[in-house]
Amino acid sequence: MFVPDRPLLEVIVRGTVMYLALFLMLRVVLKRESSGLGMTDVLVVVLIADAAQNAIAGEYRSIPDGVVLVATILFWSYTLNYLGYRFPLMERLVHPPPLPLVRDGRMLRRNMRRELVTVTELESLLREQGVTDISEVRLACMEGDGRMSVVTRRSHVRGRGVTD
Repeated sequence: MFVPDRPLLEVIVRGTVMYLALFLMLRVVLKRESSGLGMTDVLVVVLIADAAQNAIAGEYRSIPDGVVLVATILFWSYTLNYLGYRFPLMERLVHPPPLPLVRDGRMLRRNMRRELVTVTELESLLREQGVTDISEVRLACMEGDGRMSVVTRRSHVRGRGVTD
């Protein structure tokens, strides 16, 4: 139970590959599904829960394997956030910039298509923020964490999660 049954380097490499692969997949595909929590937060919670469950349930057959895997996941979470803080190029990967969906009352359909936001969904999100006419919108952006922010011609900033 306390003696690792797999080489710890194998556990570290597996944890690293899975964390980075899932990070890239979630970053590219599911940005708007993770609003409210940061994508790395969601990823860490899911991976740690699975790693801890495996260690607790005995699938690894040893506690050190589970502890090393959880430590590897936390290491990569911290490291990516640190690199995003220190280096502008990494910041764009870890914390993507806002994507405009409406500018000066006009829908930016190319950007909407990129994030799979329909006209109906956009109008619904604008209504949730008190905007009844798209011509009132100076700028509406999908933020890097999936929330939508809106600046109206009245210069009042609002923010709301896309999946709320």
